[in-house]
Amino acid sequence: PPTSVRPTTMFASFIRKAIRSSTAAASCNAQQFRSISITPALLEKLNVQGLADKVNLEGQNVLMRVDLNVPLSKDDDVTVTDDTRLQAIAPTAKFLLEKGANVILCSHFGRPKGEIIETGKNGRLNPVVDPLKNILGVDVKKVNDCMGEEVEAAAKSLTKGEVLLLENTRFYKGETKNDATLAAGLGSLADYFVMDAFGTAHRAHSSTAGVTDYMKLSAAGFLLDKELKYLKGAVDKPNRPLCAIIGGAKVSTKLPVIESLLEKCDTILLGGGMIFTFYKALGYDIGKSMLEEEYVELAGKLMKMAEEKGVKLILPPDVVLAAQNART
Repeated sequence: PPTSVRPTTMFASFIRKAIRSSTAAASCNAQQFRSISITPALLEKLNVQGLADKVNLEGQNVLMRVDLNVPLSKDDDVTVTDDTRLQAIAPTAKFLLEKGANVILCSHFGRPKGEIIETGKNGRLNPVVDPLKNILGVDVKKVNDCMGEEVEAAAKSLTKGEVLLLENTRFYKGETKNDATLAAGLGSLADYFVMDAFGTAHRAHSSTAGVTDYMKLSAAGFLLDKELKYLKGAVDKPNRPLCAIIGGAKVSTKLPVIESLLEKCDTILLGGGMIFTFYKALGYDIGKSMLEEEYVELAGKLMKMAEEKGVKLILPPDVVLAAQNART
């Protein structure tokens, strides 16, 4: 039987693009979550290996969405202190390069909120260039924007097996709003799209969702594919008791996941900034803490559903008090 899930806008969009052979359809509105039914065939998503089997990638430009959010040294704000996330993209990038594709890397870096910041954790992606060269074993060219004539020219100049790094996508405010202009700008750089940023796959942004509308084919990279397969196995045939730990700032992106996990888990532990929406639903005074007011009622309904299903939905028993809410 079909498996019922509630996807984010990006998830529904990515599925539609990644599985062209599927007969299932997903209906999704940017402002709300809707249920879709996924058949077993749809669960077999197109990964980068499948993309290479379908298309001769030699000399083709492939836009690869990655997560390059690495920590920088507090001493100079430019030295990468942990390259784990850079190492994680290597299998997919090297595979594409071996197939003769040109790899165009795009990523956000911190939260610049539409401002161009030269250095630091919200700044340009310059600090990752040299580490990427060492990890990938090839030269990495970088441009100072992620769309426009200069970027398009750089993309068109790629020949075979080259790497081009785009600038921080969040220098554009429209990135986090799934702006069509930015999505089209990114889409003009390549014919194929590979999503390998698992940490941002739940967000409907221009570089994760909207861009797929401008691609011939979209596929999951090895990192994303591995995570999806692991999650499917862990949730479909779990060892009991099963406990899920969910954190994050925004409850809006987590509600569909929590609702789905109520059918799977024995216990769900909640953390992060989203807990205050649940506290508000319980009637607590949360001061100036982070709150998504429009989801308070839904949070309350989820807690009631959990109680009815015998699932323990656990919130932190205490929090740290501060004079102001400053995100670091």
